[in-house]
Amino acid sequence: MRVVIDTRSLAGQVDLVREDPATGGLVPDQETLAARTAHPALAPHPQLPGATRLWAALQAASGGTWGGCVYDVDAITARLAGIPEL
Repeated sequence: MRVVIDTRSLAGQVDLVREDPATGGLVPDQETLAARTAHPALAPHPQLPGATRLWAALQAASGGTWGGCVYDVDAITARLAGIPEL
């Protein structure tokens, strides 16, 4: 785990990372994250704004936080290609 705190802006960040044996650098710990399951009571707030729900759906469709860009157009369109038209 890596914890970074900026004492000037009072912002913090917590990342689940591991050491890459090839480079010795820190990389996201995908195996541990993939093995975890969400708490059964975890659910979006029913009054989330539409823009927030859309952002979350786009992020999930493009691979999530560690998948690269929130707006990975190729990943999103590939996922949408498999959805039948409504």
